[in-house]
Amino acid sequence: MTSSEKVQRIIETADEIKAERIETLDVREKTSVADYFVVCTGQNTRQTAAIYNEVHSGMKHDVHLLPSSVDGQSEASWIVADYLDVVLHIFTPESRAYYRLEDLWGDAPPVEVAAG
Repeated sequence: MTSSEKVQRIIETADEIKAERIETLDVREKTSVADYFVVCTGQNTRQTAAIYNEVHSGMKHDVHLLPSSVDGQSEASWIVADYLDVVLHIFTPESRAYYRLEDLWGDAPPVEVAAG
């Protein structure tokens, strides 16, 4: 599965469970950590956990892919799942405003990916 296909699958799944402000940053020229960051928002910790659980389940069952690491599940204000070339960040609104990941990686070009 290519990086672009992973991004598409993650976005579609997050969109299905009503994630908001889904954005993809192309970080290939900025870091060797990943090719893309997918950033989205859940309205509260329950929704961020639900978004992660749905993405995790879909990636595991549909394409047999598990993240190499996951952090933040217990607090669920910021969950990060590392799929090696694609890193998923799921924030509550407060955490997204605090960490401002898009500002931190502001020179990384956004990628237009249609959900659904």
